[in-house]
Amino acid sequence: MNAKVISIGDELLIGQIVNSNASFIAEKLYSIGVQVQRIVTISDTEKALLDELKESSKKFDITVITGGLGPTHDDLTKPILLKYFKDKTVLNKKVLNKIKSLFKARNQVMPEVNVSQAMMPSKSEVIWNNNGTAPGIWIRKNKKIYIALPGVPYEMKPMITDFILPKLRNYSQKKGEYYLLSKTLLTTGISESDLFEKMGDINKIIGTHKLAFLPSSEIVRLRIDIKSKSKKDAISDYKKIEKRIKEKAGEYIFGKEDEKIEEVLGKELKKKNKTLSVAESCTGGLISAKIVDIPGSSDYYLGGVCSYSNDAKKKLLGVKNNSLKKFGAVSEQVAIEMAKGVREKFKSDFAISTTGIAGPTGGSKSKPVGLVYIGYSDKNKSYANKYFFGDTRMKVISRATITALNLLKKELENIK
Repeated sequence: MNAKVISIGDELLIGQIVNSNASFIAEKLYSIGVQVQRIVTISDTEKALLDELKESSKKFDITVITGGLGPTHDDLTKPILLKYFKDKTVLNKKVLNKIKSLFKARNQVMPEVNVSQAMMPSKSEVIWNNNGTAPGIWIRKNKKIYIALPGVPYEMKPMITDFILPKLRNYSQKKGEYYLLSKTLLTTGISESDLFEKMGDINKIIGTHKLAFLPSSEIVRLRIDIKSKSKKDAISDYKKIEKRIKEKAGEYIFGKEDEKIEEVLGKELKKKNKTLSVAESCTGGLISAKIVDIPGSSDYYLGGVCSYSNDAKKKLLGVKNNSLKKFGAVSEQVAIEMAKGVREKFKSDFAISTTGIAGPTGGSKSKPVGLVYIGYSDKNKSYANKYFFGDTRMKVISRATITALNLLKKELENIK
């Protein structure tokens, strides 16, 4: 099955709002085997939508429209659908009661204009909206499916995941189409090209399926697309491929799908009932910020020290003055002393530290911009690793942060 996504709104065309809806819809449709072959953004005009609907009827199995379902005069999607399908509206009392209940829950009286949102095309099926007043519209005609949804993301997204995906998946299975399973492994600490080299012969790993390398500044995503005749076969094939990939590059894999490394790390610390403290210089508190962004982090995170100056390193972490003079603030020795110092200060089980040159200034021939030392300390050992993270300030900071978290994760995995 193929699909087209139509986003309606002048605010999208003038750049006032970023069109995140289209990427979300495309990703979710792809996850159930529906191939989005076109994404278009159009103005709030009758001609623009009618032209797109005419094309859809000839080329696409599914058309998803977002925007233009509000109660005001400039919301034209429903009237245009009525015109195109030669239909009329009927009052849907269940929808009306749903809208009234939403206003009642807010201690508000429903404006009369909202009654129009309960007037549904007679040939349509309701897509329920639990977060707003605009119900979605599902129309089937000539073996084609047309879906209209509100443009507000927090309303549209649950409608996609809770109603549309299950319905479309059942529809595609009834047609006897292949089952598509899409999974993602997350890697860090290695570039896309190095990861590709480590894999060796890709065909031996994936067979007839697909593997995509999706790099960003911090991580490389490995998207695995399995196409099989049944869900059981797809899951079986995926497990085999995942095992082969882990045999080649398992040390760089930290999670799956949309997991964050700080989330994975937090689960591991909780599981093993261990505590953590952090000493930061070049990352400026970003490691701590990521850790506390995870609910429940107070169970394992004891605290951190952002020791940007040498005085702070000495006074707050016990870094030796001689180490700073002999090796410099950006050094293996200082990173180790920072990690040991913060662990002893907070009496945590583990500690990590960062010290480096984020740039764009401050580098030298022996210590260029992008040089970072990441320290680690527990009761049995302390050490620091040397890294180069590029020459862009935010890239250096973000890469150092995720690498430090991953270093700790690897250490935790070795603890029984």
